[in-house]
Amino acid sequence: MNKISKKLAAYFIISFLVLETILMMYLHQNIIHTRVDEEYSRLLATGSNHRNVLIDYYSDETVTHIILMESEGDRGVVITGKNGKIIRSSDAKLETLLPSLSFLQNPTVQKDQVIKPDWEDSPYIISAHPYKVDENNSGYVLMFQSTEPIEQLVRKLNFHFGLAGVAIIIILFIIYSILSKFLTRPLIRMKEATEKLSEGKFDVSLPAGGNDELGELSIAIRKLANDLERMKKDRNEFLASISHELSTPLTYLIGYLKVAMRHELSEEERNHYLMIIAEESNRMKDLVKNLMDLAKMDELAFLVSKSNFSSRKFADDIYRLVQPSFALKNVHLDLIANKDFQIHADPVRLEQVVLNLLDNALKYSNENTTVKFIISKEQKRTVITVADEGIGIPEEQIDMIFEKLFRVEKSRSRTFGGSGLGLAIVKELVEAHGGSIEVKSEFGKGSEFTIKI
Repeated sequence: MNKISKKLAAYFIISFLVLETILMMYLHQNIIHTRVDEEYSRLLATGSNHRNVLIDYYSDETVTHIILMESEGDRGVVITGKNGKIIRSSDAKLETLLPSLSFLQNPTVQKDQVIKPDWEDSPYIISAHPYKVDENNSGYVLMFQSTEPIEQLVRKLNFHFGLAGVAIIIILFIIYSILSKFLTRPLIRMKEATEKLSEGKFDVSLPAGGNDELGELSIAIRKLANDLERMKKDRNEFLASISHELSTPLTYLIGYLKVAMRHELSEEERNHYLMIIAEESNRMKDLVKNLMDLAKMDELAFLVSKSNFSSRKFADDIYRLVQPSFALKNVHLDLIANKDFQIHADPVRLEQVVLNLLDNALKYSNENTTVKFIISKEQKRTVITVADEGIGIPEEQIDMIFEKLFRVEKSRSRTFGGSGLGLAIVKELVEAHGGSIEVKSEFGKGSEFTIKI
C-alpha cells in the first residue's frame, strides 16, 4: 500500500511541478520582456526629446544642457557630429563603445531606433536618434541605458520565483500528507482487513466511510466479512449435519450386518434385519441424492428445460408412483385434477418438486389421515397444492423451513427421516421456473404447500 501512496505522491507532485514550471517560466519571461520593452520605450522617448531640443535650439549651451541632464543616473548620452566625431558625452567610458558602432562612419540609421537591444550580453542598451540642423551640423544623439537595473530585476525574480517554488514543494508535501491520511490510510486498513479475511479471521473493523468510492468499498468489505462468516458457520453446520446424517445409517448398517451374520439366527429374524438394512441403505441413497441436488443448487447449476405436457397425465403418473407408499402407511391420498390442460414447465424438475412435497406430507402424516394433491389452472398459471393433516409447523418457524438443513423438530428427525434439504431444493426448483411457493400451516393440524408456475 505504501507503493500506492508513493505513486500517488510522485504523480501528483511531478504533474504539479511541471505545470508550475511552465507557468513560472512564462510569467518570468513575460515580466522581463515587459520591463525591457518599457526601457526601450523610455530610452527612445528620452532620446527623441533630446534630439528635438537639439534641432530646435542648436548651440553649445543646448548640448551642455542635454549632457548635464544625463550625467547622473543609469543613463548616459553621446552627441556626435559629422563622420561620427564626438561633440560631447556624459561619461568618457561611453566613448570607448563607439568604435563598435559602424553606422557612425557610414550613416544608415535614418530614424529613431534601438541599435543594441541585446541587454543580456552588453552592459548598455543603445538607441540612435539622427538629427540635422544644416549641412555642417548633423549627426546622432546616442542614448545609453545601463542593463544593471534589468539584471537586478532578473536576480530578484529568480530569487522570489525560486522561493515560491520551494514553498510550493513544501505545500505539495503537506497536501500529500493530508491525501495520504484521508485516502491511502483507509486503503491500508482495507488491505489489512482483506488479509485477515484470507486468514479466516472475519472480525474486521473498518471506519464508516463517506458517500464516495472508499465508503462503498468499506461497506462492501464489511458485507463480505459478514457473508464469509455466515458461510463458514453454515458450512460447519452443514458438515456437522451431513456427518450426523451419514454416520447414523452407517452405524445402523454395520450393527445390523453384524447381527444378520450370526449363525444362530432364524431365517425370519435374518430377513427382518436384512429389511432394516435395506431401509437404511435407501435412506442413505436418498440423502446422497439430496446432497447432489444441494451442490447443484449452490453452484446455480439447476437447468430447466421447459416444454408443454398434459396436466392429467402428469398427475396420474405421480399418483400411481406414490400411492403404494401412502397405502402402506394407511394414509389416504386424494388426487383432485378436474380439468386437463397444458403445463409449460420442465416435467422432470416439476415431478421432483411434487414428489418432495408428497414425501414430506407422507412422513409427517399420521395413520387414517388424508393428503390432498390438487392441480389446477388460474389465470394462465399452473397451481399445484399439497395439503396434509399432519403435525404442522409452528408459526415462528414457517419462514425458516426453506433454509438448507432446517428441520422443524430435530429431535424427531430419526422418526421422520428428514435431512432438511428437500424444501430448500423445492424452493430453488420452483424459482428456477420463475414461479413461487407459499405455505400455510397450523401446528398440530397440518400444512398446505401451494406452487404457482
